Amino acid sequence: MHTVCLDMEGVLFPEIWINVAKKTGLKELERTTRDEPDYDKLMHYRMDILRREGITLGDIQAVIATLTPLEGVPEFMEWLRMRFQVLILSDTFYQFAMPLVTQIGSPTIFCHNLVTDEEGMISGYRLRQPDAKKAVVAALRESLNMKVIAMGDSYNDTSMLMAADQGVLFCPPQNVIDEFPQFPVALTYEDVKRYFTEANNRF
Repeated sequence: MHTVCLDMEGVLFPEIWINVAKKTGLKELERTTRDEPDYDKLMHYRMDILRREGITLGDIQAVIATLTPLEGVPEFMEWLRMRFQVLILSDTFYQFAMPLVTQIGSPTIFCHNLVTDEEGMISGYRLRQPDAKKAVVAALRESLNMKVIAMGDSYNDTSMLMAADQGVLFCPPQNVIDEFPQFPVALTYEDVKRYFTEANNRF
């Protein structure tokens, strides 16, 4: 049985920061890894806005509590579990992700941790490791001798896709499609199933 590694936001769930932007009315927070390839730059940009506006981790978690999987995800995850080992590799944070992944059967997820101050403001973050998605895929292939299919939608997924035996972009923005034409593009979960099945048969 081969392994599938999936991004979370934009692939299985709505983008957290875009929904925070909608709730707060702060369009600045709509900027995501689809727009900015430098993750550290993006996170410091976000933290500066949160600090300026007095938005706490609890405020963000209240928005997250309203989110549900994208349409078709529960059925898609069930299809995957019958055929593959499934890992979620995300550049979000455990403080954001855990309430979400319980909605899809609590698959294993590797992500990062937030740091907060005594007032509940996000004051920093700790990466599990640099380029963590790529590192997990590389370890699965090189140390464990596993075949890996990976799927994501943004700049920060592309190193993971390149490290996999097969990478797939899911509903990516045009700028990512243009810069990474080597990856097939899936626009529906039925497309994904077809690409995954074809890759699985090649292995």
